[in-house]
Amino acid sequence: MTAERLPWITADPASLRLFELAEKVAVAPATLLITGESGTGKDHLARLVHELGPRRDAPFLKIDCASLPPQLVESELFGHERGAFTGAVERKLGRFELGGNGSIVLDEVAALSPGAQGKLLRILQERTFERLGGTETLRIEARLIALTNVDLPAAVKSGSFREDLYFRLNVLTLEVPPLRQRRADILPLADHLLVMIRFVHARPTVQLSDSARRMLAAYAWPGNVRELRNALERAVVFSRPGHGTATAKSDLLEPENFPQNMRAAAPGAASPVAGLRSLEEVEREVIAATLEATHYQISRSAAALGISRKTLLEKRKKYGLK
Repeated sequence: MTAERLPWITADPASLRLFELAEKVAVAPATLLITGESGTGKDHLARLVHELGPRRDAPFLKIDCASLPPQLVESELFGHERGAFTGAVERKLGRFELGGNGSIVLDEVAALSPGAQGKLLRILQERTFERLGGTETLRIEARLIALTNVDLPAAVKSGSFREDLYFRLNVLTLEVPPLRQRRADILPLADHLLVMIRFVHARPTVQLSDSARRMLAAYAWPGNVRELRNALERAVVFSRPGHGTATAKSDLLEPENFPQNMRAAAPGAASPVAGLRSLEEVEREVIAATLEATHYQISRSAAALGISRKTLLEKRKKYGLK
C-alpha cells in the first residue's frame, strides 16, 4: 500500500487496519500519540500521517527528546532572543516556531525530564509560547505527534511521567503492532527493504532464496522492522555475488548469510524441511487474509500485496478463493 509519496507496506490484516486508522486521523488537527515497541516503524507512520493529511506541503520536523540536554530544552523548542543568556549572540528560532503549520514529531517523549514535561504541558494546553528572553507571545500552528515505546500508563503510575501530560497527549492514539503480530508483512517488507539495500551496496541482482524466505517468515523478530533491515543488510554485505544456486543474472541470499540466532530459531532448524509449509500454502493464506481485510476489494488488495489486479484475479481463481 502506498500513500501519495510514502510507501507503507501492508499485507497483514493488522497493518491494513492500522493504515485505515492512519487515513482517518491524518485529516484531524488534534494531537496524535503513536505507541509501539522499538523498531516497529512509529516514525515512519508519523510521516505517513503527515503525508496523507492537509499539511503534507508544510514542514515536518522531528525532535529527539532523548537527546535533548535538560538545560537546552527551552532554547531548542522555543528559541531565544539575543542576549537571553551567556552565549546567545543572536536570535534563534525554536522548533515549535520553525514547524509553521506543519507537523512536529516528539520522538521518545517519555524521555523528557519532569521540568520539560511541564513546559510541554503548557504548550499543549495553551498552544502559545515565548522565546527565551522575549516578550512576544507566539502561537503554535503545527500539529503535534508524540512517539514512545514506553508504557505510559505504567510510567504515570510509577511517577516518571505526568498524568496530566499523558491525558493531553492521549487524544488520538495509534498503536503499531510488533512484526511478530503481523507476520504476513514480513516477506513484503523484506522485498521492499532489499530493493533499497541493493542500491546502497551496488548489488542490483541480489535476491532471497526460497529457503531464506521461509526462514525469515518463521523468525520472531524481537527487534521488529529495524532488525529485519539490519539482517538483510548484513546478509548482503557478507554474501558473495554468484554464491549458491544463483542464475547467471542474479545472486541469492541463503540462510547461512544470516545470523545464527535466526537460523536456530526457525522451525525445523535441525531438519531443513521439517514442519515447513510450501510457498503456495503461505501465498494462499496471505491472499485470503488480505482479501478479507479489504472486504474483497480487488484493486486495494492487489496494491497491498504489490501485484497487479490481473495477477490477483488469477491467483484467486487458482486457490479457489471466493
